[in-house]
Amino acid sequence: MSKKGICSMNIELTSPIARDEDLFSEDFLREKLSEFKKIIADPAIGFFDLPQTQKYAKACEEVYEKYKGAKNFIHVGIGGSSLGPEMLITALGKSDTRFEFINNIDPERIADQLKGLDPNDSIFYFVSKSGGTAEMTAAMALIINWLEDKGLNQEEWSKKFIFATDPKKSILLDLATELKITTLEIPSDIGGRFSVLTPVGLFPALFADIDIYQLLDGASKSRENCLSEDVLNNELLNTCSFLYDLKNFDITQTVFMPYSSKLRDFCFWFTQLWAESLGKRLDNDGEEVFTGLTPIPGYGATDQHSQMQLFMEGPLDKCLLLLEVEKFSCDFSLNSNLDYPSFNKLSSHTLADLMKAELYGTIKALKENGRPHIHFKIIENNAEAMGELIIFFESLTALMGHYLNVNPFDQPGVELGKVYAYEKLAKGF
Repeated sequence: MSKKGICSMNIELTSPIARDEDLFSEDFLREKLSEFKKIIADPAIGFFDLPQTQKYAKACEEVYEKYKGAKNFIHVGIGGSSLGPEMLITALGKSDTRFEFINNIDPERIADQLKGLDPNDSIFYFVSKSGGTAEMTAAMALIINWLEDKGLNQEEWSKKFIFATDPKKSILLDLATELKITTLEIPSDIGGRFSVLTPVGLFPALFADIDIYQLLDGASKSRENCLSEDVLNNELLNTCSFLYDLKNFDITQTVFMPYSSKLRDFCFWFTQLWAESLGKRLDNDGEEVFTGLTPIPGYGATDQHSQMQLFMEGPLDKCLLLLEVEKFSCDFSLNSNLDYPSFNKLSSHTLADLMKAELYGTIKALKENGRPHIHFKIIENNAEAMGELIIFFESLTALMGHYLNVNPFDQPGVELGKVYAYEKLAKGF
């Protein structure tokens, strides 16, 4: 099945498994579109409407004007407070700004990240919706100590801090008021893993010379596509039905594999989005279901030489999501003076030709081996395409939650671990 949307993203769905045609009928898809509209109309769920406002982009620009001379941008957050911004910077960043993402509590790694940083040329962006995340709090404590060891007192280091947090109730909000620290808003109706198009991602994107309005434009176009009344050609609805149909055949693992090194971090953003949203013990009726679709990150062509053997000939429990960038921003000729068969095969081609050949070779082999896969295409890796991808996969996650009858906007399994972590700290080691 091939579907062409109104945006630059095209999708081809391929499965050798006999499908349930009812899942792809016009009546069923129209019902699912109606359900999706109900999901995004919920006042507690705001991610889908972010492309329709420039409020947060303009707020980020105002703060950026005050700090744009900084040479080092230290982003402190965990999970959704970091994965989205990291994905944007890796995929689209063009500036000379040094970015450090303090996204874990490994003391050795943080020591490496702070090494060589001049605090006078640095700003520190602390991101937490609640403001009380243990990992973010710990990182702030050690950064304050580090800055004071460098001779900066509270008045000086507080001017280098920017907070992104909930605008109504947050520990960071209280601290910002006390210390007169600039804050940006994480809307109350948007969860962390859906927050990349808020100041969580938009503010660091400015320091990387990313056009945040182009990002929002792409997201807006994708939004229109997701709401298309042409349900038989609606990519969101068909992709959801495709993956749900496969799950009925115990194909429950989702391999996300862009053929682009710059999009590798997109896999890790998707992994959190998919895993934390869909992996649930209880369904919406309170019944134990232990359901979900397990994400596996990869990227081409590198993982053709590592994981692909398993994907191609291992258990038939995986669907591959292959993402192609049709046009790279640069290329290299493979013409060479070396007269050897392996060099001669490549001499009339470019590096981009080889990447495309590797991808299409994989697709052909997957078909021959009876392996279900989805082939996504974007014209090029730019801010507009990234906006399209973000809204599409956030919407896919939200709608898949409906298909599975689970709440894709909570994470009770994560919360329990936090309770036990604090319990252990209180008891000691």
